[in-house]
Amino acid sequence: MKITFYGHAALGIQIKDIHILVDPFITGNEKASKIDIDSLKADYILVTHAHQDHILDVEAIAKRTGAVIVSNFEIATYYQNKDLEGHPMNHGGSWEFEFGNLKYVNAIHSSSFPDGSYGGQPGGFIIEGEHKTIYIAGDTALTMDMKLIPLQIKLDLAILPIGDNFTMGVEDAILASDFIECDKILGYHYDTFGYIEINHEDAKRKFFEKDKDLMLLEIGEHIEL
Repeated sequence: MKITFYGHAALGIQIKDIHILVDPFITGNEKASKIDIDSLKADYILVTHAHQDHILDVEAIAKRTGAVIVSNFEIATYYQNKDLEGHPMNHGGSWEFEFGNLKYVNAIHSSSFPDGSYGGQPGGFIIEGEHKTIYIAGDTALTMDMKLIPLQIKLDLAILPIGDNFTMGVEDAILASDFIECDKILGYHYDTFGYIEINHEDAKRKFFEKDKDLMLLEIGEHIEL
């Protein structure tokens, strides 16, 4: 499993020969200007919620690639009404896709499209594929629901927001890693704009002091599990 960071909360995940994009907000992010969305491969696009900084490039990429858009019922339906292929889900539900099992889990945030229309309830995803399991929290506060995750599965990696103000900050993300019983964390949703700028070394130090590993990738950089 290969995971690439495209800035903000945008990710690319490759499982065998299947390409998954998560929350593609790239063309609107000056820090990701070197990423060409026309070169990105996508068989599936996972969308955690409807805010513009998570859906900006969904339509353009889906039209070019024919990717299946997977999200809550409201978001999937929104894109299906634009003649794009969608797979609707809701909290607690899972589905066996060609890349593996995908579960839609709770997140505490808000969700509306840029025009103010209702975007359903926000969520996160748990992906099980190639004998690895990862948790993509989406935009969320620290929530006790996270404690349910290790009751069912063992995570190899958790991708958590750490930028604070709109989501969890570093301290809450450390607690979240305790809740989900995963000490290997990939941070995201930070530095894109002023409200969520962080001190990288300070964040890494706080995780290290709790015997945890916080990875902060450069845009375009990847890791392999």
